[in-house]
Amino acid sequence: MTKIGYARVSTIDQDFEIQQQRLRAEGCVIVRSEKVSGASREGRTELATIIEFLREGDELVVTRLDRLGRDTRDVLNIVHECEQRGAFVTILDPRVSTRGEMGHLILTVLGMVAQMERRFIKERQREGIEKAKTIGVYKGGKARLDHELIRRLHREGLGASTIAKAASCSRMQVYRILEKSADVPSG
Repeated sequence: MTKIGYARVSTIDQDFEIQQQRLRAEGCVIVRSEKVSGASREGRTELATIIEFLREGDELVVTRLDRLGRDTRDVLNIVHECEQRGAFVTILDPRVSTRGEMGHLILTVLGMVAQMERRFIKERQREGIEKAKTIGVYKGGKARLDHELIRRLHREGLGASTIAKAASCSRMQVYRILEKSADVPSG
């Protein structure tokens, strides 16, 4: 049985070091991390890799349920895929595991709460933006990635992995930016 940890943060400027430390302290021999939204499973390559390599008796460990996902259906699908491989899912805060039947019920409820929380966050954000627009102070969200740097490095012939490292982002983000500018890399 192998304990595999998964740490996730939503944005480039967030840090998952605390999650990684907690997962290692919990006995995870492998800890995979990524900076991507938990709103859906799209673009979550590290999570997909973990699930693909789970074996009978392995355990996927996350610090909180919202690190696994913020959509109830996604969370339940992830749990189901892990179970199909004979593996378990454990959430550290609050401590819940799919090893027992109660764990499934609690995970379902927590998944619904996480999804509801995401809706509340989006609603508060939308209200804040509307208020800022009415008083003339809304300037739009700040760009988190330097799109011009990514396009320039691509024009200079650098590959997606090298560009991603230089821009502190994922290869998927590089591909998306280049695709939007119709400058899609080959390979």
